[in-house]
Amino acid sequence: MKLPARKRAGIVVAALLGVDCVMHMFWASTGSSWPAATDKGLSRGLLNADIAFTPGVLFPLAAILLVATLMVLMRAGLLRRLAAVPTWLPQLVTIGTGAAVLIRAIAGVVWIVGIDASTTTPFYWLNLALYTPACLVMFAACFVVLRSPARRVGASAEGPHLPAGVRAARHR
Repeated sequence: MKLPARKRAGIVVAALLGVDCVMHMFWASTGSSWPAATDKGLSRGLLNADIAFTPGVLFPLAAILLVATLMVLMRAGLLRRLAAVPTWLPQLVTIGTGAAVLIRAIAGVVWIVGIDASTTTPFYWLNLALYTPACLVMFAACFVVLRSPARRVGASAEGPHLPAGVRAARHR
């Protein structure tokens, strides 16, 4: 069974956000600078700046990434919406995620063409080969998730015009 484009796109965004979340949790909980040798090397490789990678910074970022992952999965119809989550929130968070990665992709293109980035740094090559392409893919996937109509998980394809009992009886 082939998944609809909306669900496939939601999986792509959730996978990328999820990996980012796991990495932030790893750095926050272990104090490790992996894959770099030092904290300064990690900061330079990821951000092209000297930013402290402390648990106080990393845990909140991981929480934001986790919430974004869950909201995109809800908007894509891959995760049942909890009663406490307003119906508009998954859409709003998916819009915000798409906007954030588009802005990051534009900044990445600016760095690629040589504005404020040296081609001799790991950041330049990571940005060129990984960060900017991943942001472009996530933006496109968010767009697909958003342009598709939202459906509740388990909603009938026959529509609301049939009573629930009739829909259930037709599937027996």
